[in-house]
Amino acid sequence: MYDDPRHLDAPRDHDAEATVGRFTRLAEALEGRFGPSCRTGLFQDASVHGVVRVPTEATGFGLALWVELSNFGSFVTAGAGSGWDAPGAATDLPAEYVTWLDAVCAAAGCVFVPLDLLLEPYDGPSPTWADEDEALVRALEAAGEPARTTRTARTARRSGPTGTSSGSEPRGSAGQRRVRATSVAQ
Repeated sequence: MYDDPRHLDAPRDHDAEATVGRFTRLAEALEGRFGPSCRTGLFQDASVHGVVRVPTEATGFGLALWVELSNFGSFVTAGAGSGWDAPGAATDLPAEYVTWLDAVCAAAGCVFVPLDLLLEPYDGPSPTWADEDEALVRALEAAGEPARTTRTARTARRSGPTGTSSGSEPRGSAGQRRVRATSVAQ
């Protein structure tokens, strides 16, 4: 079971060595297609293993691309722009690129999961940072402090089947966007 509240960063039977191998094959394939300007990044204490970023100048599509490999089920997702919350991240990927990436994923032992599926609301058993933030908002309001929320995508996800966005805040489980609570000064 991938959605296990006791194992938010990786499944109980996670094979770290195999994940490193898959990520290396993905990164090599992207660099082979788009050149040495591709950049990789690894995550710590997150359900995503790593990300490969391809700058706009290298893609030939007129937009930056990114690919993330999850610690869960060898799932891979990808998007256009700077990250999960970039305009068109889920919709602007060229069909030819998606077809190519799907084949690369299969060859690397991964499963491509379209980003739009991961942006669906999450209703599983694992707590998300959004849940924690909503509890904070309720506590602030109960204490008489007004609070406001903003929805933002996060980079290093704490749970769920796949990866992250390009921002600096981790995402919640299964594509759930984080609700950031902030106290409003009076």
